[in-house]
Amino acid sequence: MVSRAICAASFAIACLACLPGAGMTQSGPPVETVSFGSLTMSDTQFLSGDLAGAEPVTLTGRLQLPAAETQPVPAVILLHGSDGPGSAVTWHWANVLNGIGIATLRVDSYTARGYEEIFSDQSRVGEFNNIIDTYRALDLLAADERINPDRIAVMGFSRGGIAALYSAMTRFNGLYGSQTAKLAAHLPFYSPCNFALQNELDIRPVPIRAFHGEADVWNPLPRCRDYADRLRQAGGDVAIFTYPGAHHAFDHPGSPSYNVKETAQTSRRCFRREDDGVLVNADTGQPFSWTDDCVEKGPAVQYNPAAADAAQAEISAFLTELFELN
Repeated sequence: MVSRAICAASFAIACLACLPGAGMTQSGPPVETVSFGSLTMSDTQFLSGDLAGAEPVTLTGRLQLPAAETQPVPAVILLHGSDGPGSAVTWHWANVLNGIGIATLRVDSYTARGYEEIFSDQSRVGEFNNIIDTYRALDLLAADERINPDRIAVMGFSRGGIAALYSAMTRFNGLYGSQTAKLAAHLPFYSPCNFALQNELDIRPVPIRAFHGEADVWNPLPRCRDYADRLRQAGGDVAIFTYPGAHHAFDHPGSPSYNVKETAQTSRRCFRREDDGVLVNADTGQPFSWTDDCVEKGPAVQYNPAAADAAQAEISAFLTELFELN
């Protein structure tokens, strides 16, 4: 642990003006709208590999390419949290990454599934759907001649952090992964890690760099620190950067004050283990539900400039070295 003070999918592309996020003005390179196929699955279907029961869905994303003298360029897939695709955090990171020569794809995992947000009812979308979305976004980027297919990473925030972290598992790559490319790195931010999944220590030999506030009351740090430690002990290239005093969404520029989300659900008191493809509440021994007693409401978020700057410096340095950027 590092502690700091602070199917290649078919697609359509159309140029559009930059979109604002969370009431803020966005700047940066022109944005292209892209679409690609994915699947909607319950957690049980996903864990069981039940493709027969999956429902096809066409997702959209926002692709930004950096100003670059040469192509192809590296890319990062950005996955929003349960607040949905309107969140400021993904376009903020898109501009940061574009600035160091990296293309970004901001995936919208909710609109095509019928939702703007799911934090008020986390059961609306299965917790592992974003993993499939990630692999199909990887297909899309790998088929784009402007993108280097060997230099594509994934970064996810909160709910999106589940996919950024667990898409590294060899098991899920075998079930759903891309046949044309593999992710070069996994970058989860304040992900929930309160799972015990089958073969969860068997991951692909690529780096995982996780980022978490020590004061996070939405997805508390200890479970993620424990998982990172166990992955590292099993031989994984894993590091977790933690920030004292930093809350959930510490890098979200749209939340400058401490903000309690009264209607938001959190599974912070729950622990879920996989039993024959079913997520089971460890306290009750019954299949987990978002109506279980351990589910609470009212977690908080807050931007922390020092932690955000530190994480940005870590990400920039890491990706500059990984992708051999000038």
